Amino acid sequence: MEIIETGIEGLIELQPKVFGDSRGFFFESYRESAFKEFGIETGFVQDNESFSVKGTLRGLHFQKPPFAQGKLVRVLTGKVFDVVVDIRSTSKTFGQHHKVILDAEQHNQIYVPPGFAHGFAALEDSVFAYKCTNYYNKESEGGILWNDPLLGLDWGIENPIVSEKDMVLPTFAELKANPSF
Repeated sequence: MEIIETGIEGLIELQPKVFGDSRGFFFESYRESAFKEFGIETGFVQDNESFSVKGTLRGLHFQKPPFAQGKLVRVLTGKVFDVVVDIRSTSKTFGQHHKVILDAEQHNQIYVPPGFAHGFAALEDSVFAYKCTNYYNKESEGGILWNDPLLGLDWGIENPIVSEKDMVLPTFAELKANPSF
């Protein structure tokens, strides 16, 4: 498994070694020792899966402490434009974001540590899977408005399908005024 640094502390992209032949393919989607070698302790406790039709945008979401979650995310089918924003107020990369296309054919993944807002836009009909280091807690939900002009994110799709909940999330400026991390 190749670990690709993103320039943001704790946020890594992973490219597994895929073994394929005429029957199909095999790869390790998670190896605890590889994470430990990179100094990341995971302890996953919950797996989630979602399906999104092409053009759907989900996010930017996070869980506030004490239910903050690290997530190992990947696409099982399809392709998504994945975005994470560092919301750790004491981080030297606070407010910076990282974008990556997660593609089922490439099998690439990204590890999103606690303290990041996360979202994605489905570039194709996609099944999205993520392992979480903490349990979901509705009262700890947080988020940032997906089209906040301060962040200036280009999601790679025009006129996305966005939930009512995601249309009214706070702006990054509001988050900065009341940080969760």
